[in-house]
Amino acid sequence: MYKILLVTILVTILNASNPKPYAVLGDVIYNNVKTIEALKGLSIYNVYKNDIDKYVAEVAATKALGYKIEQGKAKESKKEYLERLRKLSTTNDYFMRSIHSIYENAMQKKNFNLFSAIINRHLIDTNKNKQKIIDYYFKHRADINSSGVIDTFLAEDADLKARKEAQRKRYKTKKQLEEEKIKRIRENDRENQKRIENELENELESKKLKIREDQKKELVN
Repeated sequence: MYKILLVTILVTILNASNPKPYAVLGDVIYNNVKTIEALKGLSIYNVYKNDIDKYVAEVAATKALGYKIEQGKAKESKKEYLERLRKLSTTNDYFMRSIHSIYENAMQKKNFNLFSAIINRHLIDTNKNKQKIIDYYFKHRADINSSGVIDTFLAEDADLKARKEAQRKRYKTKKQLEEEKIKRIRENDRENQKRIENELENELESKKLKIREDQKKELVN
C-alpha cells in the first residue's frame, strides 16, 4: 500500500509543471526523467534498474523542493537546490548520452529489434530524427517491423503528399481559369478589332461610292 502511494505521489509530482527557480537547468532534468525511466524497458539496462529508480525518486524529491523554494516555504536555500540540480544534471547527461550511443550502435550493428524498441518508446527525439529513421527503414524494410512510429511517419507523409497533390490541382485550376480569362479577353479584342476594321471598310466604301457619284455628276454637267 505504501509503495503504491509513493508511486502515485512520484507520478503526480513528475507530471506537474516545472518549478521556476533555475528553470534552465531544471527543465532539462524534469523533461527527460520519463525517458530515463523508460530505459528500464530495454534489457540492456537491466543492471541499471535500481539506479534508475533511485534517480527518478531523487528527481521527484528535488522537484518538490523546487516548488517550496518557489513559494518561499523551504528550509533549504536556493543554493542547496541548485547543488542538487547539478548532481542530477550529471546523471541525466550520462543516461541521455548512453541512449543515443546505443541507438547509433543498434543502427550500425543492424540490431533491428533494439532500433525499433528505442524509437517506439521515444527514447530519442523521433521527430528530430524522422528523416534518418525513415531512410534507415527503407534501406532495411525487409527486416524492420514498421508498427508504431514508422507507420505513423509513413501515414503522415502519405497525408502530406495527398495535401500537396490537392494543392497542386487547385493551383492548376486557378492557372487554367487565368488562361481562360486571358483567352476570352483576346477573343473579345479580336472581335472588337474585326468590328472596327469592318466599320472602317464600310466607311471607306461609302466614301468611294460618294466620290464616284460626285464624279458622274460632274461629267453630266
